[in-house]
Amino acid sequence: MGGSYSPSPGVIYPMLSWLEDMGYAVVETEQAGRKRYRLTAEGETFVAANREAVDALFTRIGPGGREALPAPVTRATENLKLALRLRLRRGPLDPAAAEAIAAALDTAAQAIERS
Repeated sequence: MGGSYSPSPGVIYPMLSWLEDMGYAVVETEQAGRKRYRLTAEGETFVAANREAVDALFTRIGPGGREALPAPVTRATENLKLALRLRLRRGPLDPAAAEAIAAALDTAAQAIERS
């Protein structure tokens, strides 16, 4: 999705398990110990049988979902997410801090809209 959405493990792993349970995917372990999922013939058949729904999904995602964001934008987005996570680890936000963060995000959003 071009960096516009990062699913959580709570979304990814149940889906991968379901695909495997249904016989639509198999797990292949790579040399580094990482798992790689590959569609089976049954999985390919399922995708082909549901091509209309798959195409509709990609249409909803739009062209940005098929193209990666430029590296500087991805870096900056990840930096923002990290900054927010680190700040929240320090403790809850008081109303003034929440307003300051919201103002900074609103300013950034406005700059993006004008670009």
